[in-house]
Parts: sequence; structure tokens; C-alpha cells
Amino acid sequence: MNLQKYITGIIAAAFVAVCATSCQDRLEEQYQNPEKTTNASIDKFFTKMLDNRRVRADYWNIRTLLVMHPAVYTNIVSYPNSPKRYQEQLSYLNDYWKDYFTPNGDGVAGIVPHMREIEKQYATLSAEDKVKADVFLNAAHIVYYDQTSQVVDLFGDIPYSEAGMLNLTGETKAPKFDSAEEIYNALLAGLKESAAYFATASLDPLVASSFGKQDMLLQGNLDKWERYANSVRLRLLMRISFQNEQKAKTDILEMLNAPGDYPLIDETTNNILLSPLTTYTDYMRNAVTELETHLAPEYLMENVLRPANDPRIRVLFDKNVDTKTKVPNADYYSMPANIPSTDQETNIAAGKYAVLDSTTFMFNTKFPGIVMTAAEVNFIRAEAFERWGSSAQAQEAYEKAVKQAVDFVFYLNTVGATFRGVPAEDALTPTEVSDLLASATVAYAGTSDEKLAKIWTQKWVHFGFMQSIQGWSEVRRTKYPQLTFVPDTGTPGSVNPPSRLVYPDAEKVYNATNYEAVQAKDTRDTKIFWDVH
Repeated sequence: MNLQKYITGIIAAAFVAVCATSCQDRLEEQYQNPEKTTNASIDKFFTKMLDNRRVRADYWNIRTLLVMHPAVYTNIVSYPNSPKRYQEQLSYLNDYWKDYFTPNGDGVAGIVPHMREIEKQYATLSAEDKVKADVFLNAAHIVYYDQTSQVVDLFGDIPYSEAGMLNLTGETKAPKFDSAEEIYNALLAGLKESAAYFATASLDPLVASSFGKQDMLLQGNLDKWERYANSVRLRLLMRISFQNEQKAKTDILEMLNAPGDYPLIDETTNNILLSPLTTYTDYMRNAVTELETHLAPEYLMENVLRPANDPRIRVLFDKNVDTKTKVPNADYYSMPANIPSTDQETNIAAGKYAVLDSTTFMFNTKFPGIVMTAAEVNFIRAEAFERWGSSAQAQEAYEKAVKQAVDFVFYLNTVGATFRGVPAEDALTPTEVSDLLASATVAYAGTSDEKLAKIWTQKWVHFGFMQSIQGWSEVRRTKYPQLTFVPDTGTPGSVNPPSRLVYPDAEKVYNATNYEAVQAKDTRDTKIFWDVH
């Protein structure tokens, strides 16, 4: 069966009729539970949702999505000034869209169909068995809400309420596009509900054992699942905070002022990271070098890291070696953004620019999938307190976030060094951290607007290219850092980065009737509903 043609409710009904039965059989064959039944089981579908190459440091995800689209649009990676540098690559966007809406057997989660299969199986259970399955259902919902929010942040309106009906009911109805704002409201409500479940969940020992075995993300830790749900909800509330400030302010402050009721991922021990599979032996070198996105970008280096003498420089980048003299460069030189591409290419060939650190990034087979970190949560806390509360509390959260962000990159370097058997970079010292926090460009001082600018800029640094979907969303939301782009005048229609990704061609063809309802919005310049600042 050709899985690329599998329809989960986003393809036309005529085509669904051809492949629906065989695709369903494939799903059930993959996820049988031999201890119970020949039917596909909820726990196995849940594990498959977690095993997601769109979360992992996977070549295809980095190469075709992250460093080609959102990372470029946030200037967090380098790129030559060649034609089409800001133009969306529709075939790759179709792959990303398909990986969310359809099931695959090659390490892609297929978030929608697997969620619908869980819901379908759950509906057939007795009341007693539903209680046992609730932990899988709620954890799956949290993952589903998190992943769905990212698709919305990239595209805007998407099929949501009617998506995946083939898996849920066997219905072949082509799904409507729900508005991005309506979807956000549903996600916020769902995250609150799932967090409330985990706050009081008490599992039967056999269920707890099963959940722990199937939960490759958090190993069955109920406290972390509650924190994950609350923290994603916090992220999404802050995302809408300029569009619906009253709701965001009320709900965020309720959470922050009652930490016992709303525990968050605010300590590094609670970072949500998806470990690589034990069989994984690849690394990201090819993914970042094929498009020359491995070079030190100018704004990050010259405007943010170097002025603060930021210790992260040594674990983010290698100085590189002059290809003529075979001598390492004297410093970490960034690639100028405003010189001709021919000059950039000449200098790249000569080894003049610093490159991504080989231990932290290039050859690190233990690089985790980054779901959510304490640093991000504390940057959100800092913004909330600065805008709606105490600046002293904001400073405390901000400085904690910066330290956690720095620690995290050094952690990644240590992970890579352990695997490769090479020395890690010199360990971070307390003096380096205190000096960074006291530097003029980082210190929490100035007007409230200046403080917010520092929060947003440091958050952008922390996201980097591996979380560039979040980074691009925040740059669009806050307009910080204040980036400038060299116009691509040779590519009409894509002179500058877009405000959103356009829909892939397959959706326009196979869901044509429903696409007509959003066609007017399907432009590069249409803003996501929360982009109003």
C-alpha cells in the first residue's frame, strides 16, 4: 500500500473509498497487543504518537522544515543571499502536513490518525476499562494539543474538528477548516482538563506499569505530565496575550499565583526531552551543512552573544580552520548578512566563518528532541510579571531563565562529548554566569519595554534552530529581536520572509471545496490571529 496516498479525512471521499480498508488493516497489524487481543490497542497507539521524528533531531525534519523555513525566517541560522532563500518549498511543506494528518510506518507519528484511533478504541471500552485507559487518553491529548498548536502557528486555520473521521468513525467526509482562534480555544480548554486529570490521578499498579513501559517521553511520571499540560497551556496563553490580553492575563496570573495548583516545568529536572532511540546512529551534520545553515549567523553573534561575552559561544560554535593555512581561525567570525552570495561562498570555502559546534550539534547522536524546557517557562513567567505584576519577580524569573538556557546548551555539549569520547568544552563557571547577567545587553535594567525586549531576545537565543517553530512564533508575536532581512529582489512574491506558511498543494487538490473557504487567507502576508503587536 502506498501510505503517501492514505486518507484520514483530509482527502476527497472518492479516493478514501479505495484505500480506507487496507490502511486500517495496516494500523491494526502494526499495533497489536498479543497479551490481550488481535485488535489495535490504545497503549501502542499512544507510544506511536510519542515516537515522532518531527520532535526528534531527525535529518528530514531539520533539513526540510526547520533550517529551511522557520529558522531562516527568524535569522537564527545563516544562509547565503541566493535566490529563493525566503520562498516556501511546497513539497516539503506537504511532507510536514502529511506527517501530522496521516499515519506512516517510517518513524513519523501521524498525530491525528493515532489520536482518533485511541478515541475510537476508548469508546468501545466498558466503564471500568475506561478508568484504566484514562491515563493514556489524557496523555495522548496533551501531545495532540501541543503538536496541533504548532501546525496552527505555522499555517493558521487548519482542519481540526472534522479531521481524521475515517479513523474515528469510518466516515469519508472531507473536513472543514476551523479558524485558528477557535482551535486555540479548544486546545486551552483541553489542556486545562488534562492537567486536572493528572493532578488527582491514581493508577492501578498494573496500569501504572503498562503506562510506564509505553511512555517513552516521561516514563510514566504523572507529575511531569501535569506540568507538561500546564506549561503548554501557559505557552499558548502568552501567545494570545496581545490579541486577547484580558483572558491571557487572568488565566496566566491564576496559574502563577497558585503554583501548588498549577505546577510547571520551571526546574531543569522537569525538562521535557524525547531521548533518541537506542538504535539511532545518525547525526545532524548533513541536515545543517547541505543548505549552509551551519555557519555562525551575524545578528546572533555580533548583536547578542559577543557584546555580552556570552559563554555559550564556545559550545554553540567552533572557530573553524582556514583552508589555506590549515590554522584555526583566531576568533568566532560570523557570516555577514549583507554581502553578495558570491563573496559569502568564497569565504565559506576558505573556512573563514565559525560553524556549529561539532560536539554539541554536528555529530551528537544523543541530541534529544526538545519538547519544552524550564528556561522557556521562566521566560514566560518573566514576561507575565513584567507586564502585569512585580518587576522584581520578573527579574528573578528572567535571571533564572537565562541561567537555565545557558546550562542547557552546556548540557547538550556534555551529552555529545560523552558519546564521542572527546573532551567537553570547559565547564561553565559561576563567575561567567554572573558576568553574563551583569553585562549591559543582558542585565535586567532600563524601562519596562527595554526589559521585555531582553526577555524576548534571550528567549529567541534559547529556542535556536531546533525549536525554531516556537522561535518564529515568538518573533512574529513580539517583533523581537528587531531583525532586518536583505530583500530577495530576484524572487517576485518572496522578497522577504512570510508571515505564515502557505497550504501545501495536496490539500488544495484533495480538499478543494473546503479549501475555497480559506483560499483568500492563503497568502504569505496573512497574519496568524495572535500576530497583532
